[in-house]
Amino acid sequence: MESMIPTWQVSFLCGILTWIVLSSMFNLTRMIRSLTQPWVSSCVASGLPVILQIQKYQHTVLDALFVGLSSVVSVPFYTGFLPLLFWSGHGKLARQMTFLMAFCDYTGNCIKDVVSAPRPKSPLVRTLTVTKDEKENATEYGFPSSHTLNTVCLSGYLLHYVLSYNESSDASFQLTAFACVCLFVGLIGFGRIYLGMHSVVDIVGGLVLGLAILEFWLCIHEHVDSFVISDQNVTSFWVALSILLLFAYPTPELPTPSFEFHTAFTGVALGIVTGVQQTYDHFHHEHVARVFTPELPIALFAGRILVGIPTILVVKFCSKALAKWILPITANALGIFIRSSGYVPALTTSSTVKKSNEVKQSNGYLQKMLFFSNQDSFDVDTGIRLLQYAGLAWSVVDLVPSIFSQLNL
Repeated sequence: MESMIPTWQVSFLCGILTWIVLSSMFNLTRMIRSLTQPWVSSCVASGLPVILQIQKYQHTVLDALFVGLSSVVSVPFYTGFLPLLFWSGHGKLARQMTFLMAFCDYTGNCIKDVVSAPRPKSPLVRTLTVTKDEKENATEYGFPSSHTLNTVCLSGYLLHYVLSYNESSDASFQLTAFACVCLFVGLIGFGRIYLGMHSVVDIVGGLVLGLAILEFWLCIHEHVDSFVISDQNVTSFWVALSILLLFAYPTPELPTPSFEFHTAFTGVALGIVTGVQQTYDHFHHEHVARVFTPELPIALFAGRILVGIPTILVVKFCSKALAKWILPITANALGIFIRSSGYVPALTTSSTVKKSNEVKQSNGYLQKMLFFSNQDSFDVDTGIRLLQYAGLAWSVVDLVPSIFSQLNL
């Protein structure tokens, strides 16, 4: 009789758990940082003249161009773009880009916080941060460049999808498409240097890592998609994977928002998997109506957007409110001491410090099992953020398509 839990799933999760334990016991993050940070930091310092030389040609037109390009390849943009891709009928492409984005975001941010290398120094270098997203990015470490990494992977995969979808395309079309992708990647990398957000070593690191991840993803993407839509034990495996990835994330030299970014997109991937597992045969198979076809004209697609966007925003708000209520209750029942960075005022550090000594004396069973975390308490905001974005993503692929079906959209 076939095992209820495939062996490879158990082995994979045990491998991550082993890494968490060993990393905590031997402080592997600090060891790796001591080997890599000095070299990367010296490259950042030696690359300052290149940045200053490029910024001699600053102009308001170039400022607007590179700020705009940076916004187009930012995580918030992709988060807003991916729902439209799902609703347009290109479910497989949307799934793959979501999982690839989550993979890139986690890998890139892990390396950033392991190395903890500085960005180019301001005011020696002019740093142009116009949007709120860019101001948050400026507080992260610099190596590798996430914008370059994400652009290489996502534009490269999109190119692969387009060329595969149009197998009859001639060589000139393929060459032109490849040249456009290379130009786009080059502009993004150059723009990050021009804006003072990254040094040359950050861009090169993002480019090399992006090419490596893209090559790896092209080898496994069909297996990942087949697993998500048709394999067994998918949702429970992905829940366990998401939780373990939170614990496996390295501790940076100084706090940065990188962990929050990865938590949000890990939640998105979890929500997509959960929703697609339930509704693939109804809304996400390969024969659904696609935009710009007679079955889904542009007017109908616009109707989907007008209905879908407000719905997922409401679900995001409700998911956050529900998580803020459920998680503290669950943690207390399990004897896990928690704190809040800001989502739950009653659990902020100042209001829970009186309980700290008591909890250290008698942690719950689950708390004792998590010995590898080296924490007296856990930030409940992490769980809230994970569930909030999981709920949002679930609504994109499950709730909202169900509403479309009822409204004949």
